[in-house]
Amino acid sequence: MNNFEYYNPVRVFFGPGVVLKVGTLAKDLGKVVCLVSYKNLDFLEPLCSKVKNLLEKEGMKVLTFYEVEPNPDITTVEKGAKFCKENKVDLIIGIGGGSAMDCGKAIAAGALYEGDLWNMVFSSQADSHTVSPTKAIPTLMIPTLPATGSEMNLCSVLSNRALKEKSFIWDECIYPQIALIDPELTVSLPIYPTACAAADSISHVLEIYINGEENSPLQHSFQEGVMRTVIDNIRVVLKDLKNIEARANLQWAATCAINGWASPGDAWTPIHQVGHNLTSKFGIEHGASLSVLMTSWMRCFSSRRKTRYLAFAKNVMKISPIGKTDEQIIEEGIDSFDAFLKEIGVPTTLKEIGVKESDLDTIVEGVKEVSFGEDGMLNCIPPVSADDIKRMLINATPVKGK
Repeated sequence: MNNFEYYNPVRVFFGPGVVLKVGTLAKDLGKVVCLVSYKNLDFLEPLCSKVKNLLEKEGMKVLTFYEVEPNPDITTVEKGAKFCKENKVDLIIGIGGGSAMDCGKAIAAGALYEGDLWNMVFSSQADSHTVSPTKAIPTLMIPTLPATGSEMNLCSVLSNRALKEKSFIWDECIYPQIALIDPELTVSLPIYPTACAAADSISHVLEIYINGEENSPLQHSFQEGVMRTVIDNIRVVLKDLKNIEARANLQWAATCAINGWASPGDAWTPIHQVGHNLTSKFGIEHGASLSVLMTSWMRCFSSRRKTRYLAFAKNVMKISPIGKTDEQIIEEGIDSFDAFLKEIGVPTTLKEIGVKESDLDTIVEGVKEVSFGEDGMLNCIPPVSADDIKRMLINATPVKGK
């Protein structure tokens, strides 16, 4: 296990109905609040109206910035930062999934940042000119999708559509002050985004589990627990979308998967680096960009980390080892995980999302440009090369042709 420093200052309120606390909690953080959510509020409109009313009852001035798109663009952050600066906003509340919360955190930093806001983003791991933000407007997060864990971490993932890039801000100043994690707010989610959210939650710990340090037994047990919790409870939810207990388990698992508890000193997420390119270049939904890569990645690299993949098969997918070789156990574990992803209805191949063989070199170049280190490799254990990435993508069964 590596040396590490751990810090997480987010105050969490969890459970059905905690969103009703927003007024009394927010009034201690600021007086002029900006609600950040989507251009198309859709089923979130009643929630946003409720939050606005609860804040106004506490005497707060409430402004709205309902301009966020999926995979928020840096231009949207610039617009929001300008709006908050001009209106002297002193509290930002993000309402929605990862895009709304990430955009809210980036706006909070951008409103107090000097210079080009894309400079806040780690847009190249090998030759970064990033100038991280050092301060931000306080934020409060109300997640409505159990996936990204943005409500309790120091990360904001952003896109730059002009450059066709997607990367992240990573700084302590964008930790939210408060997270109101209310599983009742996820009940209205349709089946497909619920399933994609489950895949996203699993990916956050799976990547560290199979690509990180070998001798981290406590982290591995925690990661296995998160994955099993998601697997067991997404099956319940997809049969009964209104099952609050199962929804609550998914919500807390999603938060815990990426708030740092699962990965102190050990946080390699190479599959995300490839997935970001599927999103930035082809507009693939984030959870789907990971579900199409996970089992292909595992099949390509399992021989390099047999111990980890054996543990995954036995402890997560519950594969019996009796009478089987290690290779058979590993293969059965990956097959079982692939079957689970298909069962919940998320795509598992590039073919399903329309990525063609002629697109693969563009994807690889995008990963190299943004995510490869100075050594010309994508960091994980062991590091992987551009050729490795290409082989993994080919294994993901793209459509033939151009």
